[in-house]
Amino acid sequence: MDASVIVVGAGPAGLMLAGELRLAGTDVIVLERLPAPTGESRGLGFTARTMEVFDQRGLLPRFGEIETSAQGHFGGQPVDFSILDGAHYGVKAVPQSRTEAILEEWAAGLGTDLRRGHEVVSFTDDGEGVDVEVAGPEGTYTLRTRFLVGCDGGRSTIRKSGGFDFPGTSATREMFLADVRGCEIEPRPIGETVARGMVMSAPLGDGVDRIIVCEQGAPPRRRTEPPAYEEVAAAWQRLTGQDISHGEPVWVSAFGDPARQVTEYRRGRVLLAGDSAHVHLPAGGQGMNASIQDSVNLGWKLAAVVAGRAPLSLLDTYHSERHPVGRRLLMNTSAQGKLFLSGDEMQPVRDVLAELIRYDVVSRHLAGMVSGLEIRYDVGEGDHPLLGMRMPHLELVVDDTKTSSTELLHPARGVLLDLAGDAALRASAEGWSDRLTIVAATTHEAPGQGRLAGATAVLVRPDGYVAWLAPGSTDSLAASLERWFGPARELPKQKG
Repeated sequence: MDASVIVVGAGPAGLMLAGELRLAGTDVIVLERLPAPTGESRGLGFTARTMEVFDQRGLLPRFGEIETSAQGHFGGQPVDFSILDGAHYGVKAVPQSRTEAILEEWAAGLGTDLRRGHEVVSFTDDGEGVDVEVAGPEGTYTLRTRFLVGCDGGRSTIRKSGGFDFPGTSATREMFLADVRGCEIEPRPIGETVARGMVMSAPLGDGVDRIIVCEQGAPPRRRTEPPAYEEVAAAWQRLTGQDISHGEPVWVSAFGDPARQVTEYRRGRVLLAGDSAHVHLPAGGQGMNASIQDSVNLGWKLAAVVAGRAPLSLLDTYHSERHPVGRRLLMNTSAQGKLFLSGDEMQPVRDVLAELIRYDVVSRHLAGMVSGLEIRYDVGEGDHPLLGMRMPHLELVVDDTKTSSTELLHPARGVLLDLAGDAALRASAEGWSDRLTIVAATTHEAPGQGRLAGATAVLVRPDGYVAWLAPGSTDSLAASLERWFGPARELPKQKG
């Protein structure tokens, strides 16, 4: 094998996956068709859930001083995310290009072999591995890998060549996105429905404004190059009356409103993550966030299978956990598109939603949906509210040293947190200590109520989700450990 895993695509999903694999010691090659980053930034920030993901890997400080906000929207209706327990906030004003640069530096620092200007031509999965034909700057060559992962975007070569079914609806319209310098544009940060469509605008600093133009009746077009800025300026003037043709475009792009998702996230030794697996209207900036979280869910599982610590069937949980998330992503973005982009015939629905969203239960539901904070995986039977949810950030003391549940996840290992000083419990997990951090800790929230709701022990997967806890899980600790981390290793027998 030239590499245990080959990842195709050096966007957020591919780079995040590479870093996750390297943390687990898996050798990985990343193949990227483009010779250099584009510098484009469709996304401007990330959700609270992605901020948690970055924090649990120690990446958040690399972003420097960040601006957070509890304000979001659903189809143009404002939503206050602070209504969720824990006052979750998203990060604003971080260009996607910066996020990608930070992820690339992280993945490269961990030993990722990143090859830019190398495009996959074809591949063959023979059941034991995958042969990948690659066109590089110096000619065509072949690599062999145990697993191939497509993170190569909405027009994924891996998805198409792999024969993945991709049902759904095609784009019904074309919209423009551009960063423009030298125009005084009125801010419309959530978007504004106008007579013949919808417009958005927000200042990015240094005299640059981000604009989005959604004009009714604009047919979808399959472009091979970005649209001319003159097209964007003309559409903006038709919808707003403002002439911005004198502006200097930093970059220009077009996008549509498709809604498609593959029926399976894995076929044999070929897997898909991010936009390769699902495409949708970029409503609320959810795409990059869902893609990163796909990779965090997949990375530790794939690494465990590659290392022989877990059976191939562990990869089935990647599909069973992330496919429903992708399905809900398509549902909510399609709904937002109809609210945002339809004409006056949708106004009664907008008015009803504006009334409903004033109710806390509705606002909480919508905030959880678009932020990803509602996600709960099926990890086993039990009645504890944290089971299957993400482990909350908790300040802890371990061996007289201050730490946190977030910091314990930095190495991307599972964590067994003993909050009741139960030496027998810790000893029962020793067979998994080669892939599990076992700690006795104290916190002011245990064993009281708080976010732990009385839990005295918590098993956290490497992706930060609670797989077992006591009391509250029906499965035994050993059963849960074997389910998520594979069979225990044989411990040496003690003498005497």
